[in-house]
Amino acid sequence: MREKKRLEDVLAIESELVRRSEDISAYFELAREGENVESDLRREIDGLRQRVERLETETLLSGENDSRNAIMTIHPGAGGTESQDWAEMLMRMYLRWAERQGFLTILYDYQPGEEAGIKSATFGVNGEYAYGLLTSEIGVHRLVRISPFDQAKRRHTSFASVFVSPEIDDSIEVVIKPEDLRVDTYRSSGKGGQHVNTTDSAVRITHIPSGIVASCQNERSQHKNRERAMSMLRSKLYEFEMEKKREATKKIEDSKLDIDFGSQIRSYVLQPYRLIKDHRTRTEVGDVDRVLDGDLEPFIGAYLRLRRRGSGTSPGKDRSGS
Repeated sequence: MREKKRLEDVLAIESELVRRSEDISAYFELAREGENVESDLRREIDGLRQRVERLETETLLSGENDSRNAIMTIHPGAGGTESQDWAEMLMRMYLRWAERQGFLTILYDYQPGEEAGIKSATFGVNGEYAYGLLTSEIGVHRLVRISPFDQAKRRHTSFASVFVSPEIDDSIEVVIKPEDLRVDTYRSSGKGGQHVNTTDSAVRITHIPSGIVASCQNERSQHKNRERAMSMLRSKLYEFEMEKKREATKKIEDSKLDIDFGSQIRSYVLQPYRLIKDHRTRTEVGDVDRVLDGDLEPFIGAYLRLRRRGSGTSPGKDRSGS
């Protein structure tokens, strides 16, 4: 059924491109006849260009799990309120990106910061190729800005980490021994109704051998939270094992990262100038607000092209195994 849907989507895309091309040809014909259709023609051409760019990006997604839904986790780095606020800014950026893509997002776990921001957040991004597209975001993200929490208005540097795993369904077997699990229940500290916040319905499952943790608190019942946490744990363990295999087989390559920047994949500079730079692909965008509002296409496309060439060496390099 999945293959049938994929082929139906290919046919639908072909029909759409033919229709839009014919619409543009019709506008050209009207223009030759003296009609004022310039604004309509520009709108159609820009729309078609964006559609083709998205399709070109999807041709770079050939990994085994690239077409799956994604599970995204964000953690602030050292730095207290500054980093926690930055982590929440990243979360908003990805939620806006998903909205622009027409993807569904589901909040699984949300731990608010004491003053501002978040201590951690885990959410699902459901849509075709969600995981493959978001592999470009795995790693450490660095922010430089004038702190809104510093009365002296000094410049601060904050870090936050992003991890993405594919949502694994029942067609892929992940063996988890019951004796390897520790299950804890606790009262939800995140957003929710009265019932969610007053009962020990939240569930945290720890896989003892690997130390991997999955938690869920957004459902009203402990049973449902446990079920969702187990699903996330299976996905994280699958990606963990795949990463170990890739680490065991990959060749040592010269790093593309500047040593001064350590392990971060991208820097977001708001002061003293405004620029976002990806240290793996050297992609730079000056419109910072547009990116923080969810326009990640330049970075995602550049990363996937780098990955296709086999020269990416970032923390999120070749996460699909292709």
